[in-house]
Amino acid sequence: MTQSNGREPEAVITGSAQDADLQPALPARKRPRPGERRVQILQTLATMLEHPRGEKITTAALAARLSVSEAALYRHFASKAQMYEGLIGFIEQTVFGLINQITDKEEHGLRQAHAIVRMLLSFAEKNPGMTRVLTGEALVGEHERLQERINQVVDRIEASLRQCLKVAVTQAAFPADADIPARAALIMAAVQGQWHRYAKSGFRKSPSDHAEAHLRVLLG
Repeated sequence: MTQSNGREPEAVITGSAQDADLQPALPARKRPRPGERRVQILQTLATMLEHPRGEKITTAALAARLSVSEAALYRHFASKAQMYEGLIGFIEQTVFGLINQITDKEEHGLRQAHAIVRMLLSFAEKNPGMTRVLTGEALVGEHERLQERINQVVDRIEASLRQCLKVAVTQAAFPADADIPARAALIMAAVQGQWHRYAKSGFRKSPSDHAEAHLRVLLG
């Protein structure tokens, strides 16, 4: 998506009138469509979070990357915390949309759980900046409600895994006496461990490494 610097005057060709006649007028830069600047801000923030050193991102640095003023950022977001909330909202919408697709298309509970875990690892691999949000690393020093919001996302994912395992029990694909909450928590902890490993390695160690072997241990 092409970045824009907000409101700018139309380009003017300097020089003599004769020179101006010989040169076509440059088109005026279009202002971003409604909502487009918000998307640009969130995309840029996510890209900056991909930096493996993981330095704290300031609104000044974000504004500089976008070639706008900090005041321009605050026309779209009331605070930096609200920007992070936008990223968390994207994570929620994407992850739970994919979970719903998996459970709608696949009736077998164990296969649902396998597919959800693979999706969570693939999402992290494709979105390294978002991984630092999922692990909470990017939220250190930010408003505490952001970590609470991510904790809620993780709890919802774990609840989805519990439901898959319950379905598997009814299908005789999982032991009836299995401790479903404990197993779902263990699977979620393994996923989070892979997220952390990926972020701490500077995004070099793929979260999907040995995923099938891990799933065989966790789910049989």
